Amino acid sequence: MAKKTKKEEAAPAETEMEAAAGAAANGEAPSLNVLAQYIKDLSFENPHAPHSLRPREDSPEINININVNANPLSETDFEVELKLEASAGEGADAMFTVELIYGGVFRLTNIPEEAVAPAILIECPRLLFPFARQVVADATRNGGFPPLMIDPVDFAALFQQRMAEEQVKSQMAN
Repeated sequence: MAKKTKKEEAAPAETEMEAAAGAAANGEAPSLNVLAQYIKDLSFENPHAPHSLRPREDSPEINININVNANPLSETDFEVELKLEASAGEGADAMFTVELIYGGVFRLTNIPEEAVAPAILIECPRLLFPFARQVVADATRNGGFPPLMIDPVDFAALFQQRMAEEQVKSQMAN
């Protein structure tokens, strides 16, 4: 096995960088730009206040649901909605419910057709998530509770699950 010199090892990276620079110079580099982001809908309910704010011996069960939807606005622009729903406790023990739809408008340029859906349903919500997470944390803190810090989300796994569900539905329809 021949040992490569530092110059030989650097050559492939330089070639890739030159190719990327050439693509960018021709305006062909793929890009994903955030044009806007916003709270589309926010609801916080503390149905049993002030009773729900009393100290508790045990931690409430917290349920969190996350969903992603996207709507085309033009050939290159897409609205992506990240919907977060969280609740603590149930029934008479309900402490709070928070629902957030956090939206963003994204522009995708020079992205191959097969990469558009993953970009919209994985990368876009990944960019929105930290801001939506902060809104939920602030809402729960302002509601009198410790801030609810939602764990990071694997949007690639959610996308794969969604594609598998759609494939099953299409097979059942045939």
